[in-house]
Amino acid sequence: MVSGIHTTAIIEEGAEIGNNVEIGAFCVIGKNVKIGDNCILKSNVIIEGLTTIGKNNKIFSFAVIGQQPQDLKFEGEKSEIIIGDNNSIREHCTIHPGTKGDNLLTKIGNNNLLMVNTHVAHDCIIGNNCVIANNATLAGHVHIDDGAVLGGISAVHQKVRIGKGSMLGGMSGLAEDLIPYGIAYAKNGRASTLQGLNLVGLKRAGIDKKKIFELTHFYKEVFESNDSNSLLERANKAKEKYNENSLIVEIVDFLNDESSRRFCNCCIGE
Repeated sequence: MVSGIHTTAIIEEGAEIGNNVEIGAFCVIGKNVKIGDNCILKSNVIIEGLTTIGKNNKIFSFAVIGQQPQDLKFEGEKSEIIIGDNNSIREHCTIHPGTKGDNLLTKIGNNNLLMVNTHVAHDCIIGNNCVIANNATLAGHVHIDDGAVLGGISAVHQKVRIGKGSMLGGMSGLAEDLIPYGIAYAKNGRASTLQGLNLVGLKRAGIDKKKIFELTHFYKEVFESNDSNSLLERANKAKEKYNENSLIVEIVDFLNDESSRRFCNCCIGE
């Protein structure tokens, strides 16, 4: 049973609305939209296109989901947005569908917080339990893994990968892949560089102290070394020593992923 739909809301025929959904004044819901149970849409929310939204999501005023992507190559192809459960999508957020230049899909997982004015461009993939702060912008094809945090007024270049449990500082531009559990931010007017490990996040996640201790040593050996070997060579060698530490294995696997554009590294000696 649908409940709580304001009389001024426009819901096109064909839209599927779950049970106990609240839809505020002046919302517009397109004919191909599916909204799961117990969602709350504040006033003036627009959802269009092939958009599927899971359960228990809260979408705030003036959010726009599913309108045409900002991609000059887009030719009206059928592409979609899938949003999971328990997300909070705050005021003025924009989320665009995928394109034929990727997998025709923009996807957001569960338990994420997208703060005011967040922009999620076409073909982005966001995992679970992520926080994207006010005015952060994601260009097309960005992949963000679980538990990552993006600071306010940050900007991510297209096709960048942001690893699990990592953090990008506020007012920072990121044009290179950020390793799992790393922290990057802009410093001295430069582009973002790797500044260390997200130790606070690891501790809050209840990660074993021994694993964190080993991870700090791995980081120094790989990212702060003047060794003549390449970054990948150092990482793969260190993996042999710490092969039972899942955090380190994740980072090394991330570094070995052939889809990477380039890695955000630290500036030694700063």
